[in-house]
Amino acid sequence: MAAKKASKKATKKVNPALMKPVQPDEVLAAVVGSAPLPRGQITKKLWDYIKKNGLQDTKVRTNIKADDKLKVIFGGKSVVTMFEMTKLVSKHIKG
Repeated sequence: MAAKKASKKATKKVNPALMKPVQPDEVLAAVVGSAPLPRGQITKKLWDYIKKNGLQDTKVRTNIKADDKLKVIFGGKSVVTMFEMTKLVSKHIKG
């Protein structure tokens, strides 16, 4: 019986709050676009921007270096952690 449980694939529930489109403000829209997007897509677009512009610290991979656009989103900070980034970005989302 234990073997049956182990072979069943666990289903992951998606939080509906993360799927609801939210409106980025004009500061965040400069990076991710002005159309309403789910939070997950906003985060994905931010990471695409960070990788495209080489803004992830090469030694400390959890640190993000801010260019002019990101510095405004990050409240003037030139370096933030990826965990801090989520908190700072949420201030620029109208839900």
